[in-house]
Amino acid sequence: NSVDLLKVSSTVAVMNSETEGVVEEPRCASCGITQGDDIKLMKCTACKLAQYCSVACQKEHRPKHKRECKRRAAELREELLFKQPESTHLGDCPICLLPLSNNQDKNTTMVCCVQVVCRGCALANDQREIRESLERKCPFCRHPIPKSQADIDKSIKKRAEMDCPAALRMIGDECYTKGDFGSAFKYYTKAAGLKDAQAHYELSNMYYEGLAVEKNEKMENHHLEEAAIAGQWEARYNLGNDEGNKGNIERAVKHYVIAASHGDDDAVDALRKGYRVGQISKEVFAAALRAHQAA
Repeated sequence: NSVDLLKVSSTVAVMNSETEGVVEEPRCASCGITQGDDIKLMKCTACKLAQYCSVACQKEHRPKHKRECKRRAAELREELLFKQPESTHLGDCPICLLPLSNNQDKNTTMVCCVQVVCRGCALANDQREIRESLERKCPFCRHPIPKSQADIDKSIKKRAEMDCPAALRMIGDECYTKGDFGSAFKYYTKAAGLKDAQAHYELSNMYYEGLAVEKNEKMENHHLEEAAIAGQWEARYNLGNDEGNKGNIERAVKHYVIAASHGDDDAVDALRKGYRVGQISKEVFAAALRAHQAA
């Protein structure tokens, strides 16, 4: 019997060594067909796990896949929501390539191309033009700076017609200021559809206030999350407040820490209060302070 057991063990070992490192070919989760030159499998857009050879197979497999799909999709969303963005939604100055400040007084929006540049690059360009008696031009696109409000409006409108998200949002801001909330909502929605983080944030406020739309907490949170994922620190701070009000302290702290790393002072104040009452450890608070100072 011991000899037979040794033979079986040896056989299993050989089988394991032969199959080790072998990657199973992708198969359709419904019909089982493997991917080939004439068969291209497509991943489920929600969970990124199941693959299908056709829409028909995907629909047929949906009842069996639905529960696991929702669970995995929720996990992916959570990972994305709390992933530290590389920068704020403002990104880098297109000229010096340094991160743009969250202090808007240190940035300049060029109305000709609606590109945001840092104040240092804008000032350097202004000084050069004055010193050399040159016509005022944009430091980024090099086009002449519009001289009248009518020219500015015309330039922004032209950019909006080209589906520039920043221009669409700027028109939305103007409509909002005038009290035309319906038009503001329309422009913000279009800009948000083009992945403008600030437009998502403005939409969250409109859903919160019930301006041009009914108050909707679900839609408010959706737009806050989209803005926060893109690095909009005010949206991130508001998410922290929402979680804190619900008693989800751990999630609130995560949001505040990310907002603080983008230079948000309100988030640091919230973390300081949490530290004083023992909700946040010294290590977490100290790390958040260092990230805030480095922003």
